[in-house]
Order: sequence, then structure tokens, then C-alpha cells
Amino acid sequence: MISAEIEVTVPFHDIDVMEIAWHGHYSKYFEIARCALFDKLDYSHIVMRETGYLWPVIDLHIRYVKPALFQQRLKVRATLTEWENRMKIDYRITDADSGARLTKGHTIQVAVEAGSHELCFVSPDVFLEKVAKATAAESAQ
Repeated sequence: MISAEIEVTVPFHDIDVMEIAWHGHYSKYFEIARCALFDKLDYSHIVMRETGYLWPVIDLHIRYVKPALFQQRLKVRATLTEWENRMKIDYRITDADSGARLTKGHTIQVAVEAGSHELCFVSPDVFLEKVAKATAAESAQ
């Protein structure tokens, strides 16, 4: 499975009056990690668009375990767990220092042809080739 991990520090503009990250910002942290994963696959949003496909998020699930606090350093890991008919990415947010799990979740995305906006019932070959290449590169390491 292909994964990417980023680190983020909870900024002031993400917290509420209790000095914890507002629940809606977790999807932003997921998105930052997902972009790092796409970069690792050489399938950034720009490349997606250039190859003629869009990948809208059709499902988002977040399970909050412990709150993220103001100025806390977080590690956010995105792991591609399904890719043949849809893209499922699992996320895990942990405290960067202790490794304690704070949040987990997943997103589901489907391929849509950019020109027609028609749903693809299988992942496009260009995406499957990117996954195969990244998987081979990780196995070689």
C-alpha cells in the first residue's frame, strides 16, 4: 500500500474557544496529506486534469478519538487502500511527539471523465499505471 505522511502544527486560526482544533479542519489536514500521496503517485490534481479525469470526493468519514490542541504537532498519514473501481484513502492523525492516535478516517473518490462528467465504473488505466509504478518503486526500496 502506498502512503504519504505530512506534519502540521495546529495554528491559531484553526482552534475554537477551548483551544482545540475545530472539527471541520480535520478534513483540511486529510486533504494536505492526500495531496502529498498524489504527489508520491505522480498524479497531482494538475496531472489528473491533464489526463482527462476528475476525482471528486463522494464520501468522507472522520472518527475523533482525542482533540488536537493549539500548537500541537500532528502527523497525518494518508494510505491508498483501494484503487481498482474507486479510490479509498485511509487517514490517521497522531501526535508527532508521542505517537498517540487522535483521529482516523477515510475518503472515497470516483473517477469522472472531465469533458462529459460521466462516472467511470473502473479506475482509468492512467491511474492504475501510476499506482503500479509507485508500488514497484516502494517494493524496490
